[in-house]
Amino acid sequence: MRAAFVDANASLADVMRRLRRAGDLPVAIHEDPDITPEALPGLLAGVQIAIDDHTHFPVDVVKRCPDLKHIVFLGTGARSYMDPEALKAECGVKVHIIKGYGDTAVAEMAFALMWAAARNIGQTHHAMVGGGWPRDEGMQLTGKTVGIIGFGGIGAEMARLCAGAGMKVLAWNRTPKAHPGVTFTHIDALLSASDVVSLHLLLNDETRGFLDATRLARMKPGALFVNTARGAIVDEPALVVALREGRIRAAGLDVFVEEPLPGGHPLAALPNVVLTSHSAFRTPEATDNLIEASLEHCRRIVAG
Repeated sequence: MRAAFVDANASLADVMRRLRRAGDLPVAIHEDPDITPEALPGLLAGVQIAIDDHTHFPVDVVKRCPDLKHIVFLGTGARSYMDPEALKAECGVKVHIIKGYGDTAVAEMAFALMWAAARNIGQTHHAMVGGGWPRDEGMQLTGKTVGIIGFGGIGAEMARLCAGAGMKVLAWNRTPKAHPGVTFTHIDALLSASDVVSLHLLLNDETRGFLDATRLARMKPGALFVNTARGAIVDEPALVVALREGRIRAAGLDVFVEEPLPGGHPLAALPNVVLTSHSAFRTPEATDNLIEASLEHCRRIVAG
């Protein structure tokens, strides 16, 4: 059995080489993060396991990869790049995802974006680089209420950080949960009561477009919005309008419907938005966890 890492950048390739054990199956590391789906059939000839960071795996392309039986996706958001059910049904290819590897890293980014949005840090930085000296009034977060939508590992870490900063923590989850110091409530109650709404849902058919224009309109006037989950969970045009009109005071966004964010995108023109490039999970600690988990997937597959 053979494996191939189809789209490794230099740092991921180095980590893979460092963590791979002598007894592991061979992994061909293809150091081209910009590989196109059309190149996959040639790359995966004789390969049973594909390790994928961000390359799309369309069903029609995978049908031309007859040896492929498994895709190990580096993260939880495989649905942004492939249709796992269709790949299983039409190609006999099983998609494996990796959970929990970057819970702390992503929560820390959400926490940082929350503070940056609250204190206008992005706008102030750019104004000062241009020679300005803005003295805008920010939002104090101690004593405020944060509403966490989706309470998995990342949501729980965000709750820990916010509670430590003296914030009241509300949460909503698709299945009932309980957690010390967290008040679980209905989604509409969370939206109307929260000074900050932080999104931590997985993207799937049920959550796509979950925060639509109607739900965004239920947010507390002047609240902050943070998204380190997936852009497609939110009605992006409705979010732009709410930010432009000031109904949402500011936003910290790491994810977008289209990535990379196209030049001239409306979100990039808004002064009350702090942007990062889908990099919340990128820390050395999280990367080690991620690559080690991908190798563990491979070991389990080999073991049957």
